[in-house]
Amino acid sequence: MAQREGNLEAPTRHPLDWKSEAFYDQENLNAELERVYDICHGCRRCVSLCDSFPTLFDLIDESSTMEVDGVDKADYSKVSDQCYLCDLCYMTKCPYTPPHEWNVDFPHLMLRAKAVKFTQKGASLRDRILTSTDTVGKLASIPLVDITVNALNKNNTFRKALDKGFGVHHQAVVPEYHNKTMRKRVAPLEEKSQAIEPVAAGQTTGKVALYVTCYGNYNSPHLGEDFYNVFQHNNIQIDLVPKEQCCGMPKLELGDLQAVAKLKEANIPVLAKLVDQGYDLIAPIPSCVLMYKQELPLMFPDDADVLKVQKAFFDPFEYLFLRHKEGALKTDFKESLGDISYQVACHLRVQNIGLKTRDILNLVPDTNVNAIERCSGHDGTYAVKTETHDKAVKIAKPVVRKVNEQDPKHFTSDCPMAAAHIGNLSDRTDPPEHPMTLLRKAYGI
Repeated sequence: MAQREGNLEAPTRHPLDWKSEAFYDQENLNAELERVYDICHGCRRCVSLCDSFPTLFDLIDESSTMEVDGVDKADYSKVSDQCYLCDLCYMTKCPYTPPHEWNVDFPHLMLRAKAVKFTQKGASLRDRILTSTDTVGKLASIPLVDITVNALNKNNTFRKALDKGFGVHHQAVVPEYHNKTMRKRVAPLEEKSQAIEPVAAGQTTGKVALYVTCYGNYNSPHLGEDFYNVFQHNNIQIDLVPKEQCCGMPKLELGDLQAVAKLKEANIPVLAKLVDQGYDLIAPIPSCVLMYKQELPLMFPDDADVLKVQKAFFDPFEYLFLRHKEGALKTDFKESLGDISYQVACHLRVQNIGLKTRDILNLVPDTNVNAIERCSGHDGTYAVKTETHDKAVKIAKPVVRKVNEQDPKHFTSDCPMAAAHIGNLSDRTDPPEHPMTLLRKAYGI
């Protein structure tokens, strides 16, 4: 294929045509995969991002023709199986994204391939359980059950049996579950919020609803206290979203788009009502924020409530920085943080908001934040599965090396799962800390 100049305009996204019959037609899909694979073969800029591209290029280079036409179409899915929808190829590398005439959207093509595979073959019991984060969280956080689950997850004999029989790698970091969930922890802090008179600053209302998320509620419940303390300290009214289900990102990555649609039907009406009541929306996990900012609007481009929620959703540090620009953020810090190694989560990078977490933490005196813009390779389940754990470790190695070299006082990431994965592989003995935890520490509250 002849090379052409890449697109110099900002990439734009087309809605996902997931309800059409052609979307699920295998022959139609194979033709589009062949077209895009051929473009990727002639470019190869994304080879270092994840294992999808080395897998593709190995298939081509080892074929009889050393071109895409020599690759068995039955092997096309080997490429999509390695994609965990980080979106970095689209947002940071690919010169052929729309409005370029070649119209390459590699992540959403991989999503289509996953959806077709899921429609045809379903998913394994392991994958269905790992992506049912609400159900697992509710069951594993039952009193005494949480203690048993956490103990078993630390037992080497059990983990090896789980690896062999269920496909969860015995060396993968798995989260702890807590009976005292985020919702339970912030209950004593909610009364103070009602006494705060919201003050708008720029495009923020000064009144936020915290979408807890499955991981936040069951696995990182302490983050709720950090969020409440920091936001209330800055005279921002903060309340929990009254009820919620999973954002749908795990099911999206599985290709189960019908499950995503059901979760959307449960969550969007609740969130849209909050927006109507004057709330801005935030969440502690970048993937959940991205789901509402990007993926659901692309799946449901004509749903007015989805678009309403999209406009009201902010990354939490994006929110704080917007208020800082208007002079509405307190800088009465009591404690410096020293050197911080900060891994920038992929689903935060692709929001195109800049490094607002770094910028806020750098406001703290005698604090130096070293941002590492490389993927952790975790992706919620990719680093946990037996067949992909080693690949996730390989992807994380550049970040781990940087953290070891910097030997910082603190290591942090907006994504707790990425932080735990990297922290486990690094030489550090101190556990990772969420940026909001560090900001609360700096405020001394």
